[in-house]
Amino acid sequence: MAELRLGQIAEKLNGKIEQGDPSSRFSDFSIDSRDIKKGSLFFALKGQRDGHDFIPDAVRNGAKGAVISKDLSSLENSTAYIKVDHTLKALQRLAHRVLLEHKVKVIGITGSTGKTTTKEFTAELIKKKYHTLKSLGNFNNHIGLPLSLLRLNKEHEAAVLEYGMSHKGEVLTLTRIAQPDIAIICNVYPVHMEFFKNIHQIADAKKEILDGMNPGGTAVLNGDQPLILSMMKSLRKKPVLFGLTDKCDVRACNIHVHSLEKISFDFICMGCRARTFIPFSNRGYLYNFLAAAGAASVLSVPFEEIVETGKKLKPSDNRWEILCLADNIKVINDSYNSNPAALEEALKSLSVQNGGRKIAVLGDMLELGDRQEDFHRAAGKSAVQNGIDMLITVGPLAKYMAEGALDSGMVLHNIHSFSDSEEAAREMPSLLRQNDIVLIKGSRGVKIEKIVHALKKGGK
Repeated sequence: MAELRLGQIAEKLNGKIEQGDPSSRFSDFSIDSRDIKKGSLFFALKGQRDGHDFIPDAVRNGAKGAVISKDLSSLENSTAYIKVDHTLKALQRLAHRVLLEHKVKVIGITGSTGKTTTKEFTAELIKKKYHTLKSLGNFNNHIGLPLSLLRLNKEHEAAVLEYGMSHKGEVLTLTRIAQPDIAIICNVYPVHMEFFKNIHQIADAKKEILDGMNPGGTAVLNGDQPLILSMMKSLRKKPVLFGLTDKCDVRACNIHVHSLEKISFDFICMGCRARTFIPFSNRGYLYNFLAAAGAASVLSVPFEEIVETGKKLKPSDNRWEILCLADNIKVINDSYNSNPAALEEALKSLSVQNGGRKIAVLGDMLELGDRQEDFHRAAGKSAVQNGIDMLITVGPLAKYMAEGALDSGMVLHNIHSFSDSEEAAREMPSLLRQNDIVLIKGSRGVKIEKIVHALKKGGK
């Protein structure tokens, strides 16, 4: 963690100390009064609720200081206060200035899907060569990214960060807080269509990471996507391309899926080649690995080290976690989130597995705009095309998946629709039998992970 004196913080924020000893030190920074460590500095952000109202709670929970932007009727005794014009901008400014004081390589990652997994893989591939900071969980927005940066310390040599967005301009804002030295664009898909007219606008929003990149930096780009390749003309130096096609500098070929937890391939990286594997069967995760390998190669991580580390990669929570239940039932817990592109890859991976029935438990996909019904019907059709034996839908939008599957030839008794995850969790155990392979996937708002918890608890 960055350790700063109150006086230093006030100076970096262009703020005024209202109360407190300028020499008092802080090494933890928080925006949530419920999640305060003893001695933290609390930023009273104004959002749907005003953080100033929660300062007493923060102090009771251990905060010894607060950054505020308005006059308070009373100040908590023995608590330090810095007053600024805007608390969110102050948080971002502090993170930016802390970063400038730490000579670290910044690896920035954006894309429609796979940002968190690519971040985790990248951090794993480079951590032996570089003492590495990575974003907490999916802390990838205008609040989460600065909070991650405030964990920097003098030992760090690299920072691997996610740059998320739902609207135009958000990624560019993040680059102004942390300018990437390496900028990865994983992919561009129709995600967050609720906020964009078309996929070209989404591509433009992702391209902001290149516009905000260090002028001497290196782009690591998905070489299999024409929308991303079209961004190359704006670059000052040759990018590193990753993917499955021959034009890519980092690529995989001769791919073979062995099981739920192994996909092998010929790995080519900047001229070196080896037969290897990663412990996942989903090709989306193969792309994530190739992107991470591209960044690692830019940072001169040895090829052999990339290969060996790749074999030991682990899934993040609720992302392609393989659970083995009673009666040899296997569950693919990919419940963290869902969108049309990621779901298609998941269904393809499920389709090639050997064993019992292939069952897809699919929840609503959110933020798809005016075409949400079409996307859900197409997902149901894809389930049939990929040979899924049973489709279980969860949520009001997912019923269109059921319609798409029925229209594409799946028999009615193999389609089950539930209004929400709670109902599905109650009924799921009775639908399963020995040797089933079950994919569980849905957008976060559906809370489809409740089904996973119920199956774990029931042993089935």
